[in-house]
Amino acid sequence: MSDLNKTSQRPETAAATVPANGWAIELEKINKRFGPVHANKDIDLKVERGTIHGIVGENGAGKSTLMSILYGFYTADSGTIRVNGAVADITDSSQALALGIGMVHQHFMLVDNFSVLENVVLGAEDSGLLKPSLDRARRELDRLEHEYNLEVDPDAIIEDISVGQQQRVEILKALYRGAETLILDEPTGVLTPKEADDLFRVLRTLREQGKTVILITHKLREIMAITDNVSVMRQGEMVATVKTSETSPEHLAELMVGRRVLLRVEKDAANPGQTLLEVQNLVVADDMGHVRVKDVSFSVRAGEIVGIAGVSGNGQSELLEAVTGMRDQKSGKVLVNGNEMHLRGDDGAARARAAGIAHVPEDRQRMGLVTSFSEWENAILGYSGSPEYGNGAMLDIAAAKRKAEEHIRTFDVRPADINLKTSLFSGGNQQKIVLAREMDRDPDVLVVGQPTRGVDIGAIEFIHNQIIKMRDAGKAILLVSVELDEIRSLADRILVMFDGVIVGEADPATATEGELGLMMAGINNKVAAE
Repeated sequence: MSDLNKTSQRPETAAATVPANGWAIELEKINKRFGPVHANKDIDLKVERGTIHGIVGENGAGKSTLMSILYGFYTADSGTIRVNGAVADITDSSQALALGIGMVHQHFMLVDNFSVLENVVLGAEDSGLLKPSLDRARRELDRLEHEYNLEVDPDAIIEDISVGQQQRVEILKALYRGAETLILDEPTGVLTPKEADDLFRVLRTLREQGKTVILITHKLREIMAITDNVSVMRQGEMVATVKTSETSPEHLAELMVGRRVLLRVEKDAANPGQTLLEVQNLVVADDMGHVRVKDVSFSVRAGEIVGIAGVSGNGQSELLEAVTGMRDQKSGKVLVNGNEMHLRGDDGAARARAAGIAHVPEDRQRMGLVTSFSEWENAILGYSGSPEYGNGAMLDIAAAKRKAEEHIRTFDVRPADINLKTSLFSGGNQQKIVLAREMDRDPDVLVVGQPTRGVDIGAIEFIHNQIIKMRDAGKAILLVSVELDEIRSLADRILVMFDGVIVGEADPATATEGELGLMMAGINNKVAAE
């Protein structure tokens, strides 16, 4: 039987016989509704004690809701939770912690100007006297650090340590509070490859010491590398639980989406032409006046994709905003087709669009859409003054709606309702609305930030194919992504940014993840393109 035929049936879950270590967590017939949305539908999940258990699924599949119920953020409408075999009534996170369940959130919950030690103790003080609590915590922290390979300076200030170190602090906080089961939500989203490897070593140590880890991630490569078992959710239901050693990324993707998904980007070799975008000695500051882009120069040619890799927060956002006229540069030049662009001022983005630069921003909801507007209104956002939509004084609403309907057909936007508020579309379909609007203008230069952030696997495949089509049509594409796999798959050249500087250039066909990771961490200053 083919994998596709297997997926058409309801896959069997792992055998329900009690494992040697017993079940750490058992969820039975969990249901949760938010108004008309049935987020969790009769969910059954068993997590073996002393294992790393992955949970995967598309956006909206219900996995975060399920874990929020386990951690006490939400209360299930019906169903049973058992912790170590005993029925548990978890209505808030303090009860979850009391039962030995801890959670490390995707966005860390730390006080930046407190020390590591103070953050660990915060909310778990022994008494009104802080010093005895800190002294006890220092001793316990020393034990935990050595036992679980979680070394971090207890006196370091949070804002002065790396993101990877901050994540360790979050894990230490949970362990300090007695966590035996640890939930991690998308833990590698802000880590360099080396930091991710370090995290995996920590998780393996936790498993060896008898702890249980539940890992929510959309990165199937990580699931295959670190988990013992993996559960797949689709549209609020649990469709499969399998041993990781008995599955593959392709099969998991198929279970998640309900159809075959191509996980690799298929493209021909680039055939670059003339330079369409040139950035010369660009210097850009953030909203606080701190210089985030430091004398950056590069070019992008017709028919090529130049990817900028780096850990989030190293100046990539400010660079994209300056190139597209959304942020003033302090100095430097941006040239399109050899003509210098004067992008300073409130209408910089409009001038960039007029010059042939289209922009898919990193944050679609904050900068790419007005989510209270309908789909058809967002389909012309930024281009409503175009002659095809009227004479400038009056908007041709019928023409705008026809264009929106065309976008929906071409980009397979679902649901196919141009009058629906954009806030009611999934993340992947919101991204398609932005991409359709920007690509439809036939720009010379397409600037794309985080093209598939928070996007379903099926939509990722579609978006990647559209970007390749633009390249093959002779457009110059500047791509920024924190997903190194995405950069390596799509880009024809890779530039690595660290602390506001381009620290090296690499050929994606020859550069290893380790080499790129060193540059992303600012350790190595160049990988020679071959």
